[in-house]
Amino acid sequence: MTHPASGPADPFDPPDVTWDRVSPRLVPARLVVVGFWLGLPLLVCLVLALAVTGWLWIPAAVCAVLLLWIGLLVPRQVRAIGYAERDDDLLIRKGILFRELVVVPYGRMQFVDVTAGPLDRRLNIATVQLHTASASTDAEIPGLTPDEAERLRDRLTARGEARLAGL
Repeated sequence: MTHPASGPADPFDPPDVTWDRVSPRLVPARLVVVGFWLGLPLLVCLVLALAVTGWLWIPAAVCAVLLLWIGLLVPRQVRAIGYAERDDDLLIRKGILFRELVVVPYGRMQFVDVTAGPLDRRLNIATVQLHTASASTDAEIPGLTPDEAERLRDRLTARGEARLAGL
C-alpha cells in the first residue's frame, strides 16, 4: 500500500510514533556474553594449535572472524531496539535484517517483570518482561536503566489494570 504524498508505508515505523531507545550499556553486556562463549573456545584452540597440532588454527580463525563480525553487529542491533507507549498499546521493535514489531495491547497484559542479572546490575541496566494472556505474544525490552524499568513497569501495570477494569 502506498500513500501518494509520502511513498510506501513502512509497517515497522508507524506514523506519529516517537521511539524511545534502550541504554547503550546493553552493547557491552551482550559483547561480554559473546566474548565468553566464543573467546574461550578461541583461546583453547590457539593454545592447542601452538602446543599440539596446527590444524586447530582453522577453528581458531573461525572463532576470531565470528567475534569480529558480532562485535560490529551488536552495536547496530542495540540501536535498532526501540519502544513506544501509545494510548491503547505498547510497541516494541527490533532487528536489522529480520525486523520485528510487537504490539502489546494494555488490556492483554497480565503482569510485568523487571529482571537484572549480575552483569546487568554491574552495568546498571535491567530488562522489562511483559506477560500477556497468550504466551506467544510475551515481549521484553532489554537494556533499560533501572529507573526507566521501574517507571515503565508501574505505568504498564496501571494501564493494564485500567483496561481490565473497563472490560
